[in-house]
Amino acid sequence: MEEVKLNKDSFIIGKKKFKSRLIVGTGKYKSMSDCAKAINLSGADIVTVAVRRVNITNKNKPLLMDYIDPKKITYLPNTAGCFTSKEALRTLRLAREIGGWKLVKLEVLGDKKNLFPEMIETLKSTEILSKEGFKVMVYCNDDPLMAKRLENVGACAIMPLAAPIGSGLGILNKVNIRIIRKQTKLPLIIDAGLGQASDATIAMELGCDGVLVNTAIAKAKKPFDMALAFKNAVIAGRQSYLSGRIEKNLMGKASSPSEGII
Repeated sequence: MEEVKLNKDSFIIGKKKFKSRLIVGTGKYKSMSDCAKAINLSGADIVTVAVRRVNITNKNKPLLMDYIDPKKITYLPNTAGCFTSKEALRTLRLAREIGGWKLVKLEVLGDKKNLFPEMIETLKSTEILSKEGFKVMVYCNDDPLMAKRLENVGACAIMPLAAPIGSGLGILNKVNIRIIRKQTKLPLIIDAGLGQASDATIAMELGCDGVLVNTAIAKAKKPFDMALAFKNAVIAGRQSYLSGRIEKNLMGKASSPSEGII
């Protein structure tokens, strides 16, 4: 019965339904074949593609499409490496011209050291792209006020960082994530900073709709095993969230009845 309940729990982004709540990146792997194998093991059906870094047009070099079938897995073009609204807009417009992609991931970075989002440029870009017909999933900080502004200007998913990109520190501000969850009906997806499978479980137990992972899988000592671990962690975390946890109490409470003791 529990499995049936989970299967009926839809994950919808931009009016499209997905089976897996785990989104994975395509960067930092030793090879495209390793990337493809890890994605297969993860069960993900959305992969992020850095338009400025991953080869999707030069047929004289290995193409991502040769390893990951875009007919079976949804490509999510992103603006990794963009530091201005102008760069991000140009990149995503190019992605639409190349592959017709309208579901996109926007990230406008503010600094090269920590790769934090530049939220003023991000907000401006989200509004422009939404008016142009893009369905914008937005990488952002974990500020509930800014997350609400992104929703108001047309974002289709809110993607706050858990910690700096690639840091592996896990979720540093659970309170803000819970506030964002409470205030929005949009898909809430943790993006950046997860380090191990249990971080994904925690994100899902906080009520997030999904997680995006790249470095934690690609740079693990055993990336294929880690991909499978994240798959299971996301499923377990979602199942736990839907099950409804017990209340926290300062004092202990016996699990066996106090009546009828011999």
